[in-house]
Amino acid sequence: MTETTKSVPRLNLEPKLDRPLSLLNPLDYLRLLYWVFFFPQALRWYLDKFYISSVLEIFEDPDIINWRKIRNFLLTENLIWLKFLIQCIFLAIGFPFLFIYIGNYLNIVNINISILILFFISFFIGTGFFTTSLLEEKIKEEKIKKESEAIILFISLILGVCIAFGWIIIPIYILLKKVVSDSLLVLLKKSLEDQDFLLSIMVLFIIGIILGLSAGLILGVVVSVSIELFSGIIGISVGIAGLILIAIFTLLLIPAIIIIIFMITNGLKLKDNYLLLLILLLIFIVGGFGFSLGFSVTWELILTRPENWFLGVCDRITKNKNKFKNLPHVTPIPIPSLSINIKKWVLIDWEIGLHNINQLLKYTLQFKPVLYALNQAFIEIPEEQVFFRINQLAIVIYDRHVVRFLSEDLNITTTKNVFKPRLDVPYRAVAAGFWYLYTKDSEKATDAFTLVSSLLYGQEMLTLAQILMILTEHKKIDMLITLELPDFPPEPYLRPQSWTAIKTLYQVIEDFNLIKNSVSLSTRSLALNRVLGEIKKILDQSKTLPEAEQGLIIDIAQNWQSALLGITEEIGKISITEKVINPYIIGDPVIGKQFIGREDIIKQLEELWILTPQLQSVVLFGHRRMGKTSILRNISTRLDEKVKLAYVNLLTVGNSIQGVGEVLMAIADSLSDTLQIPPPDDESLINLPYRTFERYLKQIETQLGDTGLIIALDEFEQIEELIKSDRIPKDFMGVLRGMVQMSPKIAFALAGLHTLEEMTEDYFNPFFASIIPIRVSFLERATCRYLLANPGEDFPLDYKPDALDYIYDLTAGQPYLVQLIGFLLVRRYNDQVFELGNKRDPMFTIADVDGIINQPEFYQNGRYYFTGVWQQAGEGSPGQQQIIKAIAPHPTGLDFNTLQTITNLDPNSLQNALDTLSRHDVITETDHHWKIIVELFRRWVINSVKLNLLT
Repeated sequence: MTETTKSVPRLNLEPKLDRPLSLLNPLDYLRLLYWVFFFPQALRWYLDKFYISSVLEIFEDPDIINWRKIRNFLLTENLIWLKFLIQCIFLAIGFPFLFIYIGNYLNIVNINISILILFFISFFIGTGFFTTSLLEEKIKEEKIKKESEAIILFISLILGVCIAFGWIIIPIYILLKKVVSDSLLVLLKKSLEDQDFLLSIMVLFIIGIILGLSAGLILGVVVSVSIELFSGIIGISVGIAGLILIAIFTLLLIPAIIIIIFMITNGLKLKDNYLLLLILLLIFIVGGFGFSLGFSVTWELILTRPENWFLGVCDRITKNKNKFKNLPHVTPIPIPSLSINIKKWVLIDWEIGLHNINQLLKYTLQFKPVLYALNQAFIEIPEEQVFFRINQLAIVIYDRHVVRFLSEDLNITTTKNVFKPRLDVPYRAVAAGFWYLYTKDSEKATDAFTLVSSLLYGQEMLTLAQILMILTEHKKIDMLITLELPDFPPEPYLRPQSWTAIKTLYQVIEDFNLIKNSVSLSTRSLALNRVLGEIKKILDQSKTLPEAEQGLIIDIAQNWQSALLGITEEIGKISITEKVINPYIIGDPVIGKQFIGREDIIKQLEELWILTPQLQSVVLFGHRRMGKTSILRNISTRLDEKVKLAYVNLLTVGNSIQGVGEVLMAIADSLSDTLQIPPPDDESLINLPYRTFERYLKQIETQLGDTGLIIALDEFEQIEELIKSDRIPKDFMGVLRGMVQMSPKIAFALAGLHTLEEMTEDYFNPFFASIIPIRVSFLERATCRYLLANPGEDFPLDYKPDALDYIYDLTAGQPYLVQLIGFLLVRRYNDQVFELGNKRDPMFTIADVDGIINQPEFYQNGRYYFTGVWQQAGEGSPGQQQIIKAIAPHPTGLDFNTLQTITNLDPNSLQNALDTLSRHDVITETDHHWKIIVELFRRWVINSVKLNLLT
């Protein structure tokens, strides 16, 4: 930090209080009273710092006041707020009533306290209802964005009016009653009776001045408490105080009017009536002038608070250091030299300068010095920095009206709803453009930014305003399809969050073109869902947008959202006029876009083959029809160009009459097809299989360059069968291991039924020592649901949610069975609608699922899976099939002891068999009960046992 920067003080004008106010501390009541009259901004700070709960929930239903939530809010959720409210009520009500009680006791005043209490309670409740209603409106209009602002608005109105009522109105009423009613009105009556009109004029003039002073004091107190708390509520405060004044003036003037009328009818002759009426008119004009004079003087003094300004200036004069510690908080009169200091701060250190400006705007009424200083500073700021500085100012400034008055002169003719900017200076034009964005006038913002488009970031803001103007003017999204929208300006952006939202809106327009013009119902539906999701994302993240254009972007998004929701029903109506092409695949591997799920396995393979310097060999294992082949056939689409995959299905080698040479021949042919490298001749592979294939791999390695190679051997258990039948020698596994370790560029991916633990033969152990195992098991519920509901791009049929859950419960996510059920459901639909001519909804239900799984045809079609699991259970640990038949009649399973009794297996054999079935994803243990995982397999076992099909 430079010496120059150190010379800029960092203001901290917030109250110095690090604890909540206490009900039992008398000094805290004095502190609160000081805040009310001399530092009302502290009320907002106090609630921001210490309140906890959310008051906005109380008003979530605009038609109902939720008293239960109000009670919970006050009594249980936030005791700090309750204590604060009690202190405010005590100040506003307790002291005035104490004053009246003492006055009555000493016969100074004579007011019926019970009537006063009744009036006060009814007035307090009425004001509360009025304020609540106002608060609801502001919440619905989104003018209140913080819970603390809602509470502050409530307090400012209630507290301001109550203090004016309790501390000001009651004493004034007593004074007026004594002075005006008991003295001046008696004097007025006598002067009228004596026809002393000069005295009558003087008396009414004095009454007018007294009433004017009273009115100015009452309105001033109400406004002085609320003006610093919440912008835009002055009129409301004045309105409430005005109702009080009307009541008081009525009570005071009605007796005077009655006296005058009585004198007209009884005390004066008829011939003098015209003269009397003229004199009375003059008297009331003079009285009105007195009222205006008294009101104006008091009002001006209350609003400007010159005593606060004077004390603040004196405090600054007497201090050599820290002159900004005790700035006056309630006077708008400019403090001497403050604007000069603000300008210096801003020019020396922009960031600290903005912080200090926000402190002044937050905790004082020194708006004009801030505005003057900023105008003077921007005259000296280089033009190329103007957009950047005003952008920062607009983002962090506490009162956004500062941006307005950087462009518009603030004077007595300024009105709230009429903006008269000056565009003669670049910074003023930039500020005008930002303010027009605040007010949602993108057309005028475009005009303003056009004048300064040559400045740095000028073209970006001009383009942004133009885009918002086009999107706002064309409220129907279909009108935008044919329009040429402006191209985006080059990055980096001044308003990156806004451009992110604009890019999303552009994408919405592009997707809407698909919705309107695509012949594919599925494409239209997907595009609609995507568009609605993008718009929802904009609305959900709208609070991150810059405040200036935030309202415009929200309006655009909401308009489009309403328009799109209006066409959802139209797109949802699907008319199927021909047989549905069956997108589900049974038997063959699933390839391409229809391959869904297995993201965890795919990502693991990507990490092993793409994100590491040396390729790793893996083995995919799991029981039949789990999708191992589909993974191997689809992983190549996720690999980049630097990794090639050669797929070999070892079932194609058959009985391998030519021995190991024939196996290596099949691998070499796949490598040749993938890499376009000619394979060795067949004779060489038959005569010298190992040496020939090793040379071929070395040739491949030299030609790979930076490319890697994965050799995928599917149905790997076929190798085990060939070794057991002596078709290939046992040393084949040793040779294969040498190939795995030959080069970091080459790795193997094996897929088979068995787990590594089951590869018990000696020749398998060394091979699998360096290979990473990856288990392939059932699909997750969410993946299963998605696979069924979205099997193809143009699939016109759908499922009830409970039908999707039912299918998962039946299959446990077994991929083959899931595809089989989907396949048969589509075929059932085509038969019902197009063969039998039945009308039905294109929506599958549980009844449809039951309609296919209860048919013998279903188990016939699924026999490849069912018999495969059953046959595998006949291998390895003995007793597996016995366990399956014992458990099948019991959906919730059987415990270990019961299984042992039914199967007659010894405990060790039973446990080994259970472990094997568990590894093969056939059974699972839940609450010490073993049950079959796949419900359809359990039913197949029961039916097969009944038909004596299982041996």
